[in-house]
Amino acid sequence: MGVFTVTKLSEGPVRPSAATPSGTLPMAWVDRYPTHRGLVESVHVYRDAVPETEGAGAEEKKTKPPAAVVRGALADALVHYYPFAGRIVDGEDTRPAVLCSAEGVYFVEATANCTLADVNFLERPLLLGKEQLVPYPTPELWAVEPQNSLAMIQVTTFTCGGFVIGLRTNHAVADGTGAAQFLNAVGDLARGLPEPRVKPVWGRDRFPDPDIKPGPLPELPVLALEYIAFDFPVAYLDKIKSQYSEFTRGKHCSGFDIVIAKLWQCRTRAIGHVAVPGVDVKLCFFASARHVLKLEPGYWGNAIFPVKVSAPAEKVTGSSVVQLVAVVREAKRRMAEECLSWAEGRTGGRDPFQMTFDYESVYVSDWSKLGFSDVDYGYGTPMTAGPLVNCDLIASVIVMKAPAPLAGTRLLASCVTKEHANDFAALMREDLA
Repeated sequence: MGVFTVTKLSEGPVRPSAATPSGTLPMAWVDRYPTHRGLVESVHVYRDAVPETEGAGAEEKKTKPPAAVVRGALADALVHYYPFAGRIVDGEDTRPAVLCSAEGVYFVEATANCTLADVNFLERPLLLGKEQLVPYPTPELWAVEPQNSLAMIQVTTFTCGGFVIGLRTNHAVADGTGAAQFLNAVGDLARGLPEPRVKPVWGRDRFPDPDIKPGPLPELPVLALEYIAFDFPVAYLDKIKSQYSEFTRGKHCSGFDIVIAKLWQCRTRAIGHVAVPGVDVKLCFFASARHVLKLEPGYWGNAIFPVKVSAPAEKVTGSSVVQLVAVVREAKRRMAEECLSWAEGRTGGRDPFQMTFDYESVYVSDWSKLGFSDVDYGYGTPMTAGPLVNCDLIASVIVMKAPAPLAGTRLLASCVTKEHANDFAALMREDLA
């Protein structure tokens, strides 16, 4: 096996293709939250670059490399999503805001000297370093500090004809749904649509701004966490859904509910907190609050709210997956009222976004329904789309769609130390075959 490398052919800013508004835009309370100020990295793997149809632009795509197609569509999309071409600055009262400067999105065109199959379609462990897949511009090439940049994109073409989008988006201006909405707009324009199907709405000035001071940045424990991946086939998910419906006399649950309920059960059993009476174990994930806050369609800022579940370890270890699904569903049901209490300043100054990161807690990010798997630049949808790395300090997992052609749900776990990894993996894989 040779050395797999990526060569950057060109890099620099892509600016809006037409004039855009200038000025400074306010950010919402959630956007300004200290833990959101940073770039989220992800990779989106496309198996080949052959146009799927003979429609508008198909002939042009046959001769233009994917990077050129994406670059042109990105410039057009930035006319609609012009804040993405700006940067974060200190606004009024030193609150961070977005300066609409049309400086552009940093863009890299690159090629790899191998096929996607050679690097196992970027399954973990990565056979290409992440610094080869996403942009890391030097100050000489990009003077904007990374924490003030809003987006960076790299398109890497492989010798098989497939390509990979390496994306870095600033969580301070877009949650996962918002970032996917932006990429889908690029895809719409790449396919020849006259404008994005979803019209972007900034609307931060209409977002709740409760008089609640965000809590301090959390302390991170020193944990050496093992990385383990699990695939949940559709047959298993359907079986648990049927059992849950029978258990609750007709109620429904999602695949996400099942996956995290099993995770919570197996992890708690593996780490053995049941031996310590009275210890609570915690599960936390973020849910979209767009429907609760009645935000306009097209709102692409942070619109998330934490759902926190806590129970004695002995209860979690002694419960079935179906019983724990019911606990998760009840926590999701309470979210709407808890979110409205926060939005209306009825929490007594308590910050619901404040987190404690310890080994008794596990945090979940749901990438399965954000919209990244729907992005089509004219070559079909990606075989997989998800975060590039998981945090190795916080006990956390990522839930995403299983890579095509697999069906079902994939869970990327970095939530147990080496001493608990084997037991955790064995428990998680029970009943999945």
